[in-house]
Amino acid sequence: MDVDLHDGKDRIGPMFRDRHVLITGGTGFMGKALIEKLMRCTEIGKIYLLIRIKKGKSPKQRLEDIFANPIFGKLIELRGLDSLLAQCVVIGGDVTELGLGISAEDRKLVTDNVSIIYHCAATIRFDELLKKAVMLNTRGTKLMLDLAKECKKLDMFGYVSTSYCHLNEKLLLEKPYPPPADPHKVIKAIEWLEDDVVDGITSKILGSCPNTYAYTKALGEALVIEAMKDIPAVVFRPSIVVPTWREPISGWTDNINGPVGLLIGAGKGVIRSMYCDASGYGDYLPVDFGVSAICVCTWNYVGQKDYARNIYHLVSSAEIRVSWEGVAELGKSITHNKVPLNGVAWYPGGTIKKYRWQHNLAAFFYHWIPAVLIDCLLYVLGYKPILCRVHRRIAKGFEVLEYYANNQWDFDNAAILYLRTKMNAEEKVKFKIDAAGVVINEYFENCIWGARRFILNESDDTLPAAKRHMKVMWFVNIVTTILFYGAILYYLGLWIYNRVFASVF
Repeated sequence: MDVDLHDGKDRIGPMFRDRHVLITGGTGFMGKALIEKLMRCTEIGKIYLLIRIKKGKSPKQRLEDIFANPIFGKLIELRGLDSLLAQCVVIGGDVTELGLGISAEDRKLVTDNVSIIYHCAATIRFDELLKKAVMLNTRGTKLMLDLAKECKKLDMFGYVSTSYCHLNEKLLLEKPYPPPADPHKVIKAIEWLEDDVVDGITSKILGSCPNTYAYTKALGEALVIEAMKDIPAVVFRPSIVVPTWREPISGWTDNINGPVGLLIGAGKGVIRSMYCDASGYGDYLPVDFGVSAICVCTWNYVGQKDYARNIYHLVSSAEIRVSWEGVAELGKSITHNKVPLNGVAWYPGGTIKKYRWQHNLAAFFYHWIPAVLIDCLLYVLGYKPILCRVHRRIAKGFEVLEYYANNQWDFDNAAILYLRTKMNAEEKVKFKIDAAGVVINEYFENCIWGARRFILNESDDTLPAAKRHMKVMWFVNIVTTILFYGAILYYLGLWIYNRVFASVF
């Protein structure tokens, strides 16, 4: 029997008591946050982690790397590293390999004990080669579903999809949508075709879909929905996952995807122009909200046996909307006055351009010309040129981003709104899935602090020097701007004089 909502007892954490959970993608951004949340806020039993060998590191070494991340700092203080390691079971494997690359012994261990699976593994690169994206995002999901069907105690298969995989729909509802193609046929074709052939026909296969990420995630989601007739399964559709709001530390991130990369690039004075609809907005999901929502949805599905709700939008724009222009202005204000980054190349500035030609013109003058000049100087001084390479990567990233920045989608999240009504006061604090108390300025400031600490490895004691350097760059920017426009006016005046007045006098 359910505990009364008003008695204040947490029902979500205890629901996980002694359950064994398998997580793929545990080395990724959301994967780390999910592991930390389950260990800190639930009574979970064992966590099985499917980890592949990478860069010569064994799966066990990569598990140690996971716990070396700052997000686990508080948890290690509370419980000790040995306790966390003992709670985890490493399953050596790879979702891109047939049979997941799992040994027969490990497969039996999983199928005999695991009751909840969270499939988070995916390539999130929008420009990933189609064959690799299909093998990981689509065929990998199919292979995970095959494993799930063998699990004797399975209560839920949770698939982490994305709210941006059905881009032909401008209002997304929490319901299934038809995939862009038959996922089974796509998998067979991609397995059979050579890499160069797939590369040559990628645009034709994608059709109107803008990138391989959205295409292959939509196919993977279709496989999960198809499997719902055989196994208990849930689809989570998070939007753009961004740094933590507060848990377990404010502003934590481990990548430069989404707006964090833009904030760093702009904060360093490298990005000074962007082509997008300034009044448009993206949908951002702090990762701690995302993993809390996954826990709450799992409790509702497994603990409350609410099988009717099995697709959830993990989104925020219905409550909080920050325009692209708002993101840019907040970023400039914070890096100018509160949290400057070290070694900025130029005083952070620039604007969002409404038209592509405006952006291309601005990029030529403010991105490429300075990049060429600085790289030439670096070469003369004996250093390796870098800025042109950085701007090529930025330009490539803009090609992907422009589609999303110049289109608009809205998301219905009725299922999440319903869950909020089912949670008591303690649960709403422990597993926060609403925007109450979120102050946008404060959040973006924490994001820049997080970028400083966790991505750029800039310690807090360098802040005074960064502020001094920012003042110098402000002065340099002012002087350069005056000289630049002064030169234009001078030569324009000289031209007018020579053409109009010289003949008179």
